[in-house]
Amino acid sequence: MNAPDQYLHVSIANQQLSLIKNNALIQTYSISTAKNGVGEKMGSECTPRGWHKIRAKIGASQPLNSVFVGRRPTGEIYNPDLNQKYPQRDWILTRILWLGGLESGKNHYGQVDSTWRYIYIHGCPDNLIKGMPESHGCIRMKNQDIVDLFEKVDVGLKILIE
Repeated sequence: MNAPDQYLHVSIANQQLSLIKNNALIQTYSISTAKNGVGEKMGSECTPRGWHKIRAKIGASQPLNSVFVGRRPTGEIYNPDLNQKYPQRDWILTRILWLGGLESGKNHYGQVDSTWRYIYIHGCPDNLIKGMPESHGCIRMKNQDIVDLFEKVDVGLKILIE
């Protein structure tokens, strides 16, 4: 697939997400991808590669550090006490960009479908963004960064993860 006029580029090697428009770099953000590395299989907790699109934007009206479970706000606001109370939670905070794979057999359909693996770009506790892959498959961002990105992108925008 050729690169569209505007898209997101996720560099797993550099742990960076970049917004590209007309072949120009608009913005770069620090991210965290999967601690298990890259891979597309259901249940692998790996970050899938290839072309994706934003299939849904979730959380537009939620405050910073809002906690989501099952793509729904819980009414909680993340803080250190909440983290101590639920130490095993995979914190999904502030905003969610739900991804859908565009490459049949690679990240779309069957046991490699990014949508049904619930692969997101989402906020997390800011201290978890340390330039290292540590997620459960999703692409984690700092909360202020995901708010900024969320406002700049639309449903349907293409994303290349490599």
